[in-house]
Amino acid sequence: MNQQGRAESAVRIESMSRYIFTAPGWPKSIIILLILGLLMEALSWRLSPQFRYFGILCFIIPGLLALVATRPLITIIGKQMTWNRSALLAVSCTLFSSLITLIGLIFLREFIAFIFGIAIGFIFGLRLLILVSIADYRMIRVVIPAMVQSLAGYACGLLIFGDPFMVLTPVLFLLFGTGFAGLIWLIDRPLKRAFKIRGLEFLNAFIAHLTDGNKSMEDFFRGIGEEAFVPQVSIFFKREGRQDLIFTIPNVHPGPMGEIGGGNLPAILREQFAEEVMVAHGCATHDFNLVSESEIEKLVIAVNNTRDTLEYTSIAGKSERFFEGTVSILYQRIGDTLLIVSTRSPDKTEDLDFCIGHAIMCEGHKTTPHIGFVDAHNCIGDEIASIRPGTRTAHEYFSAACHAFLQWDQMETSPLSIGYAHIPLPFERTEGIGDIGLQVLICEVSGQKTAYILLDGNNMASGAREEIRDEVLTQVDDAEIMTTDTHVVNTISGKNPVGQRVSPAKLIPYIDEGVTKALKDLSPAKSAGSSASCEGVIIFGSDSIAQLASIVNTILVYIIPISGGMLMLAVVLSVIAYMVLS
Repeated sequence: MNQQGRAESAVRIESMSRYIFTAPGWPKSIIILLILGLLMEALSWRLSPQFRYFGILCFIIPGLLALVATRPLITIIGKQMTWNRSALLAVSCTLFSSLITLIGLIFLREFIAFIFGIAIGFIFGLRLLILVSIADYRMIRVVIPAMVQSLAGYACGLLIFGDPFMVLTPVLFLLFGTGFAGLIWLIDRPLKRAFKIRGLEFLNAFIAHLTDGNKSMEDFFRGIGEEAFVPQVSIFFKREGRQDLIFTIPNVHPGPMGEIGGGNLPAILREQFAEEVMVAHGCATHDFNLVSESEIEKLVIAVNNTRDTLEYTSIAGKSERFFEGTVSILYQRIGDTLLIVSTRSPDKTEDLDFCIGHAIMCEGHKTTPHIGFVDAHNCIGDEIASIRPGTRTAHEYFSAACHAFLQWDQMETSPLSIGYAHIPLPFERTEGIGDIGLQVLICEVSGQKTAYILLDGNNMASGAREEIRDEVLTQVDDAEIMTTDTHVVNTISGKNPVGQRVSPAKLIPYIDEGVTKALKDLSPAKSAGSSASCEGVIIFGSDSIAQLASIVNTILVYIIPISGGMLMLAVVLSVIAYMVLS
């Protein structure tokens, strides 16, 4: 897939969030349901006295019964459904049945029994579709919960309508149920053929994750995943009388969302070590999402396996900054490791493809064994588009890194001192701040102080990096502001950057506090570079996200015309059934 196609797929994934919403509280749904029923009652009463109590019997009572019964029936089959969703489903179906029946009351009054039969047949099929989507993909298990509202409407309708309503309506149930079952099969088919997974089962898992944090989605991701062998560069710091620190750069992606897969990679990785750990963002797109949280253990093992080979030194070089086109890098020699932190801010940037980082690291190995290349991930745009190999921007990254390599032998080294501070932030995930909060590492060499500031978030709002950095530069000589790219701040949407919901002005006092504490914490340090090979890590795999997005978007495009065609077919067959049975 070319660069444009990949970018469009990433954008389409982001745009899918518009299909997700939170169900309103059940009391609101009950009020709406009662209003709909009473409006139907008033209209039917005015049109004909024979429809007395039509709105109460055929709309309010079935709706309330469905509201009360659906959740327990879903719970019985071992699935979850909230009262709010049960109420929303009931009121939505009441609305559809009201609108369909309204056509009969106004234009086809002599066929009102037939029209009402179509209405409750339609909402049976609609409930079937919705329940297999949000509760259990196995249709046979949700048929009874799906029929509750329609059966109640049928029973109440028998009190008002005579023949052929009694005989015709079950036939309409069968027609509409079969039509929606066919639609369900069509929705399932594309993902089944492409990934050997059931689309609605996947949707069930997604809803379960949003509802109660269930991680069954990881089973699907493992099914489409593939093995990867990725490098992870770390810098180990030691100080007398202070807690040790690890600055590590995994080249897997902290996604796809929430707690699923590697979504909380920075926080989980940090918890696995006795030392303090800063988890910077390496070069990886959503193709390198871990399929399961358990895969993080492979990264931990790989890093720990390098401990026996660590060679500590107390020397480092001053940091320098270099610009190549739109790319700016802050690079510093720390022992036998060259740390490079890259940014394009104020130009918009998303993830860097793994191949870009890997090529830079391989080229740098001609100079020193450990190349720690960080994507600062600190300026998001309106669209999400990754940086791919072979592009002008990728060339700029590579050229900038090569400049740093050429400076290696010319870097004067002096004793290293570091200072560290961790500041938990009083903001929520929904505000763009992850579980770790703020971490500050300051490296001092020959009086020059360089601050590496890491915020646990997914990218930064445009301009936030500059505003924060300008403030930090009043205390140090150079600095870069980084984010971890944690996806716990993105349960649904791919955009919740640092600085959007919590302004930089609100963050700056905490960052100032962190820099001040880190400066006070400065003390002589030794460092050792580590290049781990993380083998057999199961990731999403090349282009899986793009292919998945393409299939889902194709389904969304064609589902409306296909649904309309099936609905028309069901109506035509219903008319034929009415003509035969009446």
